[in-house]
Amino acid sequence: DSSCLELPLPAMFDGVKMAALATVLYVIMRCLNLKSPPSPPEVSHQDTPLTRYLLKCCPLLTKEYIPPLLWGKSGHIQTALYGKVGRVGTPTPRGVRKLLPMHDGATASFDLFEALVEHRTGDDITMVICPGFANHSGNVYIRTFVDHSQRQGYRCAVLNHLGALPDMELTAPRMFTYGCTWEFAAMVSYVKQAFPGTLLVAVGFSLGGNIVCKFLGEDPANQERVLCCVSVCQGYSALRAQETFLQWDQCRRLYNFVLTEKLKKLILSHRWGRRARLADGDLSRLCAATSITQIDDSIMRKFHGYSSLDEYYKQESCVRYMHKVSVPLLLMNSSDDPLVHRSLLAIPRTLSEKMPNVIFALTQHGGHLGFFEGAVLFPQPLTWMDKVIVEFADAICHWESNRLPRHAATCPDLSLGCTERAEGMPAAWPSISA
Repeated sequence: DSSCLELPLPAMFDGVKMAALATVLYVIMRCLNLKSPPSPPEVSHQDTPLTRYLLKCCPLLTKEYIPPLLWGKSGHIQTALYGKVGRVGTPTPRGVRKLLPMHDGATASFDLFEALVEHRTGDDITMVICPGFANHSGNVYIRTFVDHSQRQGYRCAVLNHLGALPDMELTAPRMFTYGCTWEFAAMVSYVKQAFPGTLLVAVGFSLGGNIVCKFLGEDPANQERVLCCVSVCQGYSALRAQETFLQWDQCRRLYNFVLTEKLKKLILSHRWGRRARLADGDLSRLCAATSITQIDDSIMRKFHGYSSLDEYYKQESCVRYMHKVSVPLLLMNSSDDPLVHRSLLAIPRTLSEKMPNVIFALTQHGGHLGFFEGAVLFPQPLTWMDKVIVEFADAICHWESNRLPRHAATCPDLSLGCTERAEGMPAAWPSISA
């Protein structure tokens, strides 16, 4: 009888639906890492008077980082929100644009934002900031960080990567590259001359982290009047990263393709510049490129005369220079950053174990320049990253302001009850008064 055969079908379909729903929920939970508990950053460092002081005075480095519950434990969503949505209620700081002629005819530019209040130490302190890949002062994460820093008493100078501004024509046949420090050096030099009494805090995001660390290590004179340096979400070695960028795990190859298309459009937008044309052969190779390494090989390395891609990546990576950086250095990364392979994190971890001035902080979540915080769904306007950088800079500023012998260096927030004797500071850290 056919009716007997039809009776179990609804129950069978219900079972299939339940199995499908369970599978979808399982995939969502895995993708969003909903079962992953919040945890404090993994902090690696040597035991010195300064590092003990900093860890006591920077509670964000030892407390749990709590991302938004529903999506904040996904590095992909954190990265996508940073890239497409930006920050919540992004402010628009008002600054003054400065143009600097370079030795090769290029024109560097940066934006200068004055502090909105006096710094708590009473000192004149300037954040010299290098943004990420093809970014400038108008990017939302930069605007949010600048506004927060201004409200804590910091003047901010933000480099606009050469060729990144849509309304500024190139005046020489080159753009920003992975490790060229010329424009950043010119901005720092201008700030030092314009404000003879200012002290500097160097901050680099992603590609900007490579540039800032490389700049400081290239010449000891570059570290004069620099209080400290903070690098966020960089990969440290392009030579070691190039292979990982072509792998499919964490969808890294897809991100590579997206960044490639972005760089293509940026380069092509400048090809008709009066003094910045591309050769026809380079142009055809650019249009056919499907990865950043292909663009670097056909276009970028030639800006500085490198004979091969490996030579370009080796010479332009900050890992060659970081052992020469002697100012306090905070290196920050996230384990779920889809752009930075975990194998690259051995570099900052090793540095922090061998160098007394280096602290390496690794969060479990945060993505690439995300680090959103929040309860369940909606993130807070300020990210963990924004707050940690300023908290670290504040602690260094207070350490330096109380550095006379037999004086105690007190935390910015006295309620923390943190004091460390300023004596015993390793001689490797140069005097900021230089």
